[in-house]
Amino acid sequence: MRQFVLADGRRLHYREAGHGQPLILLHGWAMSSAVFTEALTELADEFHVLAPDLRGHGASEGADGYAFADFAADIGEWLDGLDLRQAAVVGWSMGGQVLLELFAAQRARLAKVVLMGSTPRFTAGGDWAAALPVGQVRAMARDLKNNYLKTMGDFFALQFAGEAVERQRYRQIVDFAVHAGRLPEPAVALAALESLRRADLREKAGAIDCPALVVHGALDRITLPAAGRWLADHLPQARREILPEVGHAPFLTRPAQVFGLWREFLR
Repeated sequence: MRQFVLADGRRLHYREAGHGQPLILLHGWAMSSAVFTEALTELADEFHVLAPDLRGHGASEGADGYAFADFAADIGEWLDGLDLRQAAVVGWSMGGQVLLELFAAQRARLAKVVLMGSTPRFTAGGDWAAALPVGQVRAMARDLKNNYLKTMGDFFALQFAGEAVERQRYRQIVDFAVHAGRLPEPAVALAALESLRRADLREKAGAIDCPALVVHGALDRITLPAAGRWLADHLPQARREILPEVGHAPFLTRPAQVFGLWREFLR
């Protein structure tokens, strides 16, 4: 792990491998850059792969705010500090929402984007039905307060619901994606979950005027496939890939297929 000292003195940690075009990987809620362990290894032959821990996640230090604008501000400062140019960014799950928030401020540095298992709005309401009911998210917050570790374990398992994942592969994923990382403190997880509950980033989607790849699992029960279709329809230069028989984390259960999609799109 490497570290970057932000202007306020906090340390943002990140993983790094390879050389070439910068490829930035943004992880999801309550995860860390450890979830991209295989991606760093597999893609380092062609890209300069960097995977930061968002504030309060993994090894990165926390702060007072956990809105998407706060996460994006840290990543933007890090991008400027490393002077990364013509970068591609993969935003998975909540990482995709951070990318939607980040894009306008960092447009000059970004060349392509991949939104994987992501959504502009995590909860349903009003004219937006392509999401989880608000009550389900509130129940999750309650469960986090009552039994944090069990709720985290249940949420992780939900990412693979309906998929035919061999037990040995599931244990392998848990080892490198969870055990090798670090869970956020309960207060951080709850604050970020509240940001997920409240945020609506649909107005920012149209600003992503570079080539975009939207990848979604057809079995995704966390960010619904309809959200991926919406993103593909509203990003000006988007291409859509809905993967059958796959859940929320296609890069973990179909790594060869997904990394192949990334390579083909990013070249």
